[in-house]
Amino acid sequence: MTVSHDSTAMTEHPDSLRLEIAAAAARLIADSGLDYGAAKLKAARQLLGGSAAPRGALPDGEEIDAALREHLELFDPDHAERVARRREVAVELMNRLAGFQPYLTGAVWKGICADHAPIHLQLFYDNAKEVEMRLLDERLRFDVLTLPHFRDPRESVEALAFEWRREPVLLSLYTVDDLRGALRRGASGLAERGDLAALKQRMDAAS
Repeated sequence: MTVSHDSTAMTEHPDSLRLEIAAAAARLIADSGLDYGAAKLKAARQLLGGSAAPRGALPDGEEIDAALREHLELFDPDHAERVARRREVAVELMNRLAGFQPYLTGAVWKGICADHAPIHLQLFYDNAKEVEMRLLDERLRFDVLTLPHFRDPRESVEALAFEWRREPVLLSLYTVDDLRGALRRGASGLAERGDLAALKQRMDAAS
């Protein structure tokens, strides 16, 4: 569906446009499974008719988080239950993979979880083959992917995608050295990942 907007008026009010792009991106993430970057660019193209977005008009991750949370709370009646269920599964999986230093990140960590969003664990362990062997020992079939490194998107890391307890799971494989600095809070002051104890604290706070 093409949405008609007065793009000239919107470009004169970048704050309003930024919120509109964030809301449109949230719909794309929830409905189409796009990642934040792709959803933001597609939303901007839709709203501006292909014109370049003015400086300061593209929303940041926190603004998209807020818009996605609002969208899911309004239009997805299963959202709260899904977050709780996937966090419980994450606890069980983190216990089973404790030797690989798992940290939860992404949608389930944030508590903003569209239907397609996986339980994303980052493992900080120096032997990726041991992780793969562990999954094979569990008789889990997985796909091997690559993801941008959280610290430098120009670099990539190996990731393993599979289903466990009927929930989508993504394991991204880092080295122990990558954990250095990984627990620093982002620009917003919010933690971007957490270990099992931190996840349990979030679950207690939400209950």
